[in-house]
Amino acid sequence: MGARYGSLLRSAGRMKFDTLIAFRPENISYMTGFWGEAAAVLQRGQKPVIVSPELEAARAESESGGCEVVVAERGMRGIASTAARVARAGRRDGGGGGGACTDCRDYQTMTYLKRAVPKIVQTEEPFDASRMVKDPSEIAVLRKASRIIDCLFEVCSQKMRAGQRESELQAVLMAEAAAQGAFDVGYSSTLNPLIVAGGPNGALPHAQVSRRRFRRGDMVVVDLTLRHKGYVSDATRTFAVGRPASEEAQDVYDIVRESQRLGLAAARAGAACGSVDAACRSYIERQGYGRYFVHSTGHGIGLEVHELPAVSRNVATRLRRGMAITVEPGIYLPGRFGVRIEDSLVIRGPGQAPGVLHRFTKDLVTV
Repeated sequence: MGARYGSLLRSAGRMKFDTLIAFRPENISYMTGFWGEAAAVLQRGQKPVIVSPELEAARAESESGGCEVVVAERGMRGIASTAARVARAGRRDGGGGGGACTDCRDYQTMTYLKRAVPKIVQTEEPFDASRMVKDPSEIAVLRKASRIIDCLFEVCSQKMRAGQRESELQAVLMAEAAAQGAFDVGYSSTLNPLIVAGGPNGALPHAQVSRRRFRRGDMVVVDLTLRHKGYVSDATRTFAVGRPASEEAQDVYDIVRESQRLGLAAARAGAACGSVDAACRSYIERQGYGRYFVHSTGHGIGLEVHELPAVSRNVATRLRRGMAITVEPGIYLPGRFGVRIEDSLVIRGPGQAPGVLHRFTKDLVTV
């Protein structure tokens, strides 16, 4: 974990902080290797500390790498222990050190922390900046998560059929995902773990899985976002139940596929994220479907499903080696059908094509 400590402290140092306090599980995991109910403190020149309730302490000790684990009661007593750690370090350096930053989003907790550590600031920038570039161990887990998703697309090609409900296919996919060690990400803005959207439901980019039955001629959007060992991979394929109901459906599929190819080609080290979006979007616009591409082209992935960098219009952030992003153009014709094709990928070195993490075909699969 030493390289991560260094990255976090460098990111914090650029903002004049020498202490990071994490409360969000994703940031605790990145900092310590432990995912659970706790807080974590990283201070320059100090051993990282995990403050956890007793029920989590044994797991925190076994899963974290080289961290001191302090047992504290839940609630404000745990907050007090965390604040005391930081305050003591401040007194040791005579109060002349840098400030502290925290990802805390709770008003009551933040008010208490400010009393104990007056120089504390709420910002997630140091965490985001460090997490944006993945190390080899993170990339290896993302690759495995992506292989599991590829296996689930194979399940779709074998199990999807006319007369089957969206919810039935989702149940099959989630059972197979769990058997392979992948699980729901707990995305707060949806009631379902996956997107399985047939026919007119596919025209809703974030459709809720329903009991609608697939019909012959349907285009079916299957968006699989799953977590494996903490890391999230995200990919989408669109299937056809029998022959597409219209020639336009096949045409739209071909347009989205070419748009995605152009986006992948643009995703190179040094390129602005906005240029990847432009590569996808301008092609769809030239084909006359620009108004039906209603979302950004992609986003970062990692410990969360949506991380930095944003792959969207006018985003100037430059892609760097080790960044993990998605490229996912789509066209959605209201009340009729939708098509989306998405891959997760890792940016490679200058001049190199991105490392696409998915191998499942992007030919239109008919079931």
